[in-house]
Amino acid sequence: MLTKRIIPCLDIKDGRTVKGVNFVELRDAGDPVELAERYTLEGADELVFLDISATLEKRKTLIDLVKKVASAIHIPFTVGGGISSVEDVRALLSAGTDKVSINSSAVKNPGLINELAKEFGSQCIVVAIDSRNVDGVDFVHTHGGTKPTELETIAWAKEVAERGAGEILLTSMDHDGTKSGFALDLTKRVGEAVSIPVIASGGGGNEAHFADIFHNGKADAALAASIFHYKEVEIKHLKNELAKQNLPIRL
Repeated sequence: MLTKRIIPCLDIKDGRTVKGVNFVELRDAGDPVELAERYTLEGADELVFLDISATLEKRKTLIDLVKKVASAIHIPFTVGGGISSVEDVRALLSAGTDKVSINSSAVKNPGLINELAKEFGSQCIVVAIDSRNVDGVDFVHTHGGTKPTELETIAWAKEVAERGAGEILLTSMDHDGTKSGFALDLTKRVGEAVSIPVIASGGGGNEAHFADIFHNGKADAALAASIFHYKEVEIKHLKNELAKQNLPIRL
């Protein structure tokens, strides 16, 4: 069985780490470079950096900040936000990124997934899916969660996997920032629909939530932000607790 991964996420706006609830009411959470260094020392398996306003502001990811974070860590590093071309990905890989995460650009141009996978390999391409339940149906949202689409989440997950994505970062907008638990049913359904790893995001608030998403949500990795930023949950303690439950965890 593959090792289950614990992944802190840095949501970046104006060069600072921020965190909100259900994608709104953002508050400052600290310096991204300092947080990245801390998470490396605390035993995070990977780090995700999302420039959350890049697409809305129609600009590229903050390359200089990416370089600073990359130079401060020695764990796999995924960057997303404003990526829409082979050139964008090449620039980020040159800046020290290991993987890139695409979302709005993939919905706008699904062929981009095929193009990037062919150019850089599927292992480098993460497709982020921001999902919200509307009248009982899970729909994909883009542009930092501000634009609903007619794409159903499960169908889109299948398509991105078929097009060559190496991993899916699945965020439940309904659970985001609530600390009430991950979206078990949604994550499980996506995981059962695809053969690539699924990272669960949105709602992690304590050790039990992480155990639940691994045992019952079939997630391959779990991502969280504020609980790690504000030390409500310590990564080393979390991993020790998960290992006690016979989950394959890298200690």
